[in-house]
Amino acid sequence: MNKNTFNKINLAKGEVNVYDFGNIKLHAYKTNDFIDDEVFIVEKGGNAVVIESPCFFDNNTELEKYIADNKMNVEGVLLAYHMAGAGFLANAKKYSTKNADEYGHNGGGKALIDNFTAAFGDIFDKGIHTVTDYISEGAVTIGGIDFNITITDDAFDIEIPEINAVYTHMLGHDCHSIVAGGAHADGIIAQLNGYLDKGYTLILTSHYTPEDLKDVETKISYLNELKAIAEKCGSAEEFKSEVKKEYGNYSGENYLDMTAGFFFA
Repeated sequence: MNKNTFNKINLAKGEVNVYDFGNIKLHAYKTNDFIDDEVFIVEKGGNAVVIESPCFFDNNTELEKYIADNKMNVEGVLLAYHMAGAGFLANAKKYSTKNADEYGHNGGGKALIDNFTAAFGDIFDKGIHTVTDYISEGAVTIGGIDFNITITDDAFDIEIPEINAVYTHMLGHDCHSIVAGGAHADGIIAQLNGYLDKGYTLILTSHYTPEDLKDVETKISYLNELKAIAEKCGSAEEFKSEVKKEYGNYSGENYLDMTAGFFFA
């Protein structure tokens, strides 16, 4: 499946790109919110599993209406890196790992929720989802759809074998990412090389439309270059300036600010 082979459906605020694999569909919801969230719905035989949650109230309403209009029976929501948005599908089962639940309630995820609440106020759904079903690493089947769970430092990644896709937090081949220093960059590179080895068709992430292995290669090159630039620089400001020279067309400058803070704490 080519990443550009989809049917686009425009909604009032966001949009949905539908990838049709025959007996299974992937609905990629682009929220068009302030933090460029993406939410994914895997649909098979009328049943659906949602990956992640929107976190702005208008997106909650919009996506719930889309699900209802398409007569999808939601069997559960897989919550990995985004635990905010408790108003979304409030009565559905919520699946997560214990480390992701901790990340969202007390760890780095909670810190981000607090920051977004301060930044966006009442339009942001700061409620944290309550996990109803804990899952562990390995195979899990929800609503007749198979997934493979891989635990990460903060949460977990999700492989969807039937469509040869994987979901992770961030990729973005032409935008900056949060990179917490050289060791973290090496960890991401190792993870991305694993994607190349497995030959995934689509890479799904929380803040970007579906990507492919060419985009993975681009991101690996970017991460290696970040490390090289950091070694030559003596301050966060010099680092940011040099990165902007090399990647002037990249979005996500706020993420670059955070990365600079990690490399030059």
